[in-house]
Amino acid sequence: MAGKKGQKKRFWSDDEKVSICLQTCAPGVSVAQVARRYAMNTNLIHKWLHDPRYAPDPDAVEEQVAEEPPCFLPVEIVDRPQTKGTVPTTDAKPAQSAIEIDIAGGHQLRIVGSYDPEALARLIRGLSA
Repeated sequence: MAGKKGQKKRFWSDDEKVSICLQTCAPGVSVAQVARRYAMNTNLIHKWLHDPRYAPDPDAVEEQVAEEPPCFLPVEIVDRPQTKGTVPTTDAKPAQSAIEIDIAGGHQLRIVGSYDPEALARLIRGLSA
């Protein structure tokens, strides 16, 4: 991203680097997913993971994941008003379903179509940590 006209090189503090590296250790979360979340290159995260200052301790991560009890997230179902000019239709083909989730950390998820509930739960746990 840096190097393009008008874009500055980003600076990551040591705390941010540790936090980002720790997120890669969550079950079911890949380095690529974390990199997309922060709009950065996966190579940079791999570089940080090899640095002992930022790499999380594998034993501590396993203990933390094992001790962490499951938690419930608040869910709010909102009925969206129809926009002007739209008329509900009755198609033989069902409309594609979508789920939108706003997480307290400021993240927003939109899932369209079919999904794996367990993978979604792991992703939400990783984002809410």
